[in-house]
Amino acid sequence: MSSGTIDIEEFENADSDEFEERTDTERIVLFLDAHDDRAWKAATIAKRLGMETDAVSAILSRLKERGLVRHKRPYWAITDDDERLQAAYQLHQYHENATEQYGGEDLEALRTSEMEDVQ
Repeated sequence: MSSGTIDIEEFENADSDEFEERTDTERIVLFLDAHDDRAWKAATIAKRLGMETDAVSAILSRLKERGLVRHKRPYWAITDDDERLQAAYQLHQYHENATEQYGGEDLEALRTSEMEDVQ
């Protein structure tokens, strides 16, 4: 697909959203979710997704902090908490929809002294 073309059969058989650009985090979560019957090394995930191992490791660490992946060194797997994963996906969709509708804003530029930091 990097050449700017794909086979017409691949085009015809693809889901309507299959060719949308995804963030690296989305790609990792979708990969782990699609292969939820296995646990993976970060290097293997990186190779499968065409990413750098260090970048995948950093993203996996952030996802672990949010409870979206499980980790037993050296393996990683998607969370088994379906409700948590669904809530994270819904929050992500709300954010994407708001950005699409209203445009991206620099949140720091909008900060007031009355605003609380949200963790």
